[in-house]
Amino acid sequence: MKNLNFKIIVSFLGLTSMLNGFFMLIAVPFSIYYNEPEKLGILQAGLTTILLGFLLWFFNRKAKKNLGKKEGYIIVTLGWLMLSFTGTLPYVFTGAIPNFTNAFFETISGYSTTGSSILTDIESMPKGILFWRSATHWIGGMGIIVLTVAILPLLGIGGMQLFMAEAPGPSADKMHPRITETAKRLWLIYFSLTFVEFFLLKFAGMTWFDAINHAMATMSTGGFSTKNASMAHYNGMPIIQYIVTAFMFIAGTNFVLTYFALKGKIYKVFKSEEFKYYFFGVIGTTLIITLIIINFQDPNLVTTIDHPKPWGSNESAFRHAAFQVVSVLTTTGFVTADFTMWSSLATMIMFSLFFIGGSAGSTSGGVKIVRHIIIIKNSVLEFKKLLHPNAIIPVRYDGQGIPKNIVFNILSFFVLYMGIFIISSVILSLFGLDFQSAMGAATSSLGNIGPAIGSVSPVDNFNHLSIPAKWMCSFLMLIGRLELFTVLILLTPFFWRKN
Repeated sequence: MKNLNFKIIVSFLGLTSMLNGFFMLIAVPFSIYYNEPEKLGILQAGLTTILLGFLLWFFNRKAKKNLGKKEGYIIVTLGWLMLSFTGTLPYVFTGAIPNFTNAFFETISGYSTTGSSILTDIESMPKGILFWRSATHWIGGMGIIVLTVAILPLLGIGGMQLFMAEAPGPSADKMHPRITETAKRLWLIYFSLTFVEFFLLKFAGMTWFDAINHAMATMSTGGFSTKNASMAHYNGMPIIQYIVTAFMFIAGTNFVLTYFALKGKIYKVFKSEEFKYYFFGVIGTTLIITLIIINFQDPNLVTTIDHPKPWGSNESAFRHAAFQVVSVLTTTGFVTADFTMWSSLATMIMFSLFFIGGSAGSTSGGVKIVRHIIIIKNSVLEFKKLLHPNAIIPVRYDGQGIPKNIVFNILSFFVLYMGIFIISSVILSLFGLDFQSAMGAATSSLGNIGPAIGSVSPVDNFNHLSIPAKWMCSFLMLIGRLELFTVLILLTPFFWRKN
């Protein structure tokens, strides 16, 4: 294999940095509107990021346009690191989060759409910084790499390798034969749904600032809120929580299916095997949690974050159950209640959802539902093969046989995922976390979920973690967002060998 084209890699990192800087500048008008002194720090951060990106691009703009698989993996991983490091500048330059470790944790939590936070008083933060914090979610939701793929043809660069490395989860569906058109349509759907949710939340009673921030955090399945109590702040406004629940569900659905639904091809949505498991799984789990809350909830427990009183009705039990099930399953991480107070059974059910994730082709994290479907089907086939060892029985999904290499890839992913979860839990326990908190922090970071169990429950945050633990969680957020292989392949010796 030919040598790596390092110039095109650096050139692309420059483009990524410039785009990130322009997004930072969007936060400046918010700071000006609220007459905040931090506007100068945000402006400085944006201009610095743009200048850095311009220099990287300018001195490598004449690089050869050939882009192979290896360059694709390097660009995606380093691109996310570039976003995360430059994304800390608004926090550092304004003094909102002066500690670099904390600033990096908050930033990569945003871009990876994890939603874990080190902030102890969110509502005291400057509005410009809060908008930037939510914007990191929105940028990372669909992936700034995919956004850039849409403009790469203007530079004479093909983008298929980047899209394949960035696309969230296995998906055989295609919206359009040209990857550039696919990226553009994905972003159009993403932007449109964000705007619709913003309008509905504003109409339902949120301020325009809170509405736009929560809309960005919802559609990215991120979970950063502008309120200390997260969505529990709106426990007295059920319509807002129902709107957010609906859009979290949409965000956790394969965007290709969303595209078909918007085109009026509803039959394609319900033909999807993954969507049927997703849809009925949400309904079934919600009903189970609702019954647990109604029948087994101790009324003396503090069941909601900002309202320490018993449940007022079956409706509220259903609403909080639905909200938390969808929030955890889609890895959004918004909270309306502390689900760890819903009895040990409910806590175990919620914790099990941490390992499922949303649909492939959505902005959610986790293992993804389609992988679980194929793993279960393959396991059932193994029993059949014990009785019929000579039979050739393929794993079928959506009525089609799945090639063995895809099945093996999914099995490898799951084994690797669980292995990383176990090892990282042990490492985090060595960094001072108790057993439950270590597991919670590990699975939350790896699955890009946010609130977990133990000392990182919905009523806590990650500020108390040691510096090594924060960096460990940051690494887990990165590899979880890029689905393990994209990052970990760079750590293998054979990746760097010349063939």
